Amino acid sequence: MCNFTVIENGTELKMRNTAYALVFGSVTTLGLPLNALSLWILLRRHSLKSSNAVFMVNLAISDLLLVISLPMRVYFYATGTWPLSPLACIWITMLFRNNIRSSSIFITFICVDRLLAVVYPLRSRHVRTSSNAWKSAALVWLFVLVVNVKESVDLSRFLNSYNQSTCFQSHCRSPLMYFQPVLVFIMLAVNVVCTALVSWTLHSHLSDSARVNNKVNVMLIFVMNLIMFTVFFLPLSLAVLFESWKPALTALICLASVNCCLDPLLYYFSFDGFWRRNEDMDISVTRQQLNTVQTE
Repeated sequence: MCNFTVIENGTELKMRNTAYALVFGSVTTLGLPLNALSLWILLRRHSLKSSNAVFMVNLAISDLLLVISLPMRVYFYATGTWPLSPLACIWITMLFRNNIRSSSIFITFICVDRLLAVVYPLRSRHVRTSSNAWKSAALVWLFVLVVNVKESVDLSRFLNSYNQSTCFQSHCRSPLMYFQPVLVFIMLAVNVVCTALVSWTLHSHLSDSARVNNKVNVMLIFVMNLIMFTVFFLPLSLAVLFESWKPALTALICLASVNCCLDPLLYYFSFDGFWRRNEDMDISVTRQQLNTVQTE
């Protein structure tokens, strides 16, 4: 059974709510064109035959779904009223929660894909296929939708019991609330391990010239992954766990929404340089290993 608590919206919070509206509005203004352009270029100019491209496309879709839900948050915090139905509130709330979950998973998939490409370039080629990537992405979306069912039921009960103007001021504490923090912690741990393994591999096996030319580019994506988790995903997950953090919950939601503006910059704009060079490095490593086998 879900116990509900409500964050009251008094007149003393008017300036704070205005700040929330400005943040969500800025994220919408910046995030919509960035993610739409990134998705268009990925689909039109880059082949979806590589696993990393597939994960990037799904990451862009996740961010776009978040962005299209933000204008109603802007309206809510600017006016203090909710003009739509409770069902619309549920849908918009789920879009935000889905972004945190799906983005953390797709970012981790990209991280694991790069780990396999750098550490196991030969043995991982039959795993790092677009077919497997699309299957993985489909499972992620199915998983996220299944989780939505329980949460939507809980939120619907709350909205039917209280005035619907409390849409984004509600906080439902239920056993399922621990799902998101656990997911984020697991994904963060995977990213930390992948970063350590790739760093060790690059330091141990690349020549000095290769290390100078490629190591910074290769490690940048892993460092940015960790920043994404620790700055945007982790604080909100901790706020869900600890009651004392509840007053800062909306501010942390604002912070978490900014991740959709950085994903295109961190991943798409690294695509032309980092991904191509990394794939070329995979081919070079493969040829070297094949030559070694033939020589033996």
